[in-house]
Amino acid sequence: MRELVHNIVKSLVDHEEAVSVNVVSGEGSSVLEVKVAQDDVGKIIGKQGNTAKAIRTIMKASGKKIDQKFSLNIVS
Repeated sequence: MRELVHNIVKSLVDHEEAVSVNVVSGEGSSVLEVKVAQDDVGKIIGKQGNTAKAIRTIMKASGKKIDQKFSLNIVS
């Protein structure tokens, strides 16, 4: 999941070198913390949060296959 989110986010931003994805695992669920450059935060969130919602939808669909829940936190 980390690789998937990293590749999606990297394709959306201008400063690809600033992208990092950290996984904090828990019992039955994991939190993916995405760090991007300050200028790129808006690109990841999108208008009215639509881009972030789309990434979360992909994570949810992928997580169902392996019976794990994922959540996304965007950090600048």
